Amino acid sequence: MKRLHVLGIGIDRISLDEAVERSLDVMDKRESRYVITPNSEFLLCALKSPGLCSAADSAFLSLPDSVGVLLVASILGLPLNEKIPGVDFAEALLEKMGQRGKSVFLLGAKKGIAEKAADKVSIKYPGLVIAGTSSGYYPPHDEDKLIERINAASPDLLIVCLGSPKQELWMHKNAARLHIGLMAGLGGTIDVLAGAVDRAPLKWREAGFEWLYRVYREPKRILRVLRIPLVILVSLWYRIGGKIYE
Repeated sequence: MKRLHVLGIGIDRISLDEAVERSLDVMDKRESRYVITPNSEFLLCALKSPGLCSAADSAFLSLPDSVGVLLVASILGLPLNEKIPGVDFAEALLEKMGQRGKSVFLLGAKKGIAEKAADKVSIKYPGLVIAGTSSGYYPPHDEDKLIERINAASPDLLIVCLGSPKQELWMHKNAARLHIGLMAGLGGTIDVLAGAVDRAPLKWREAGFEWLYRVYREPKRILRVLRIPLVILVSLWYRIGGKIYE
């Protein structure tokens, strides 16, 4: 594995299988390390957020979540092996965890969604232990209680789906307070696992158009998609200006 710096954010050149195996290994060390899954929006946000850059620098793994990240990296002369969407990483990891009897705590999404996701994954991956669930919507003053609940459950994996950059900042801030194996910030993964949101058909995903399918299903996402050309322009500027991170 090699970590490349794409617009200043470290992205790991790694395969899905290797990412899963490394994650399983680090779980057993119980160091509360975390995984991030940057997309092109994340790269753009990090350009003006030192706190997000710091959170990214401290990540155990940084997986390229989208075609946009691969395109930006290619423009900068830093080709990555493959994109690793957060949902794909979660499902592959949960399957292996089920085979080993490991536990997961699901944090995120609207009320009741994490519970639905827990029900589905416990059926899909026999042997997987559900350590607990929590909505991603809670008053800030309840955060200490949430940390206590998670620590009492002591999961091997904590899936954090609070949306980016909130989830990355949350993991970075709370890592030292948590007594768990590993965390992973995975955006809308809990919604997908619960069946509340449908993924694009496989052909769309293989062609790199999952983002377009999501806009088709959720037109309000168009404003987020419009940021992709901007991050491409920024990467071209860095390339022309000779500011290429390695």
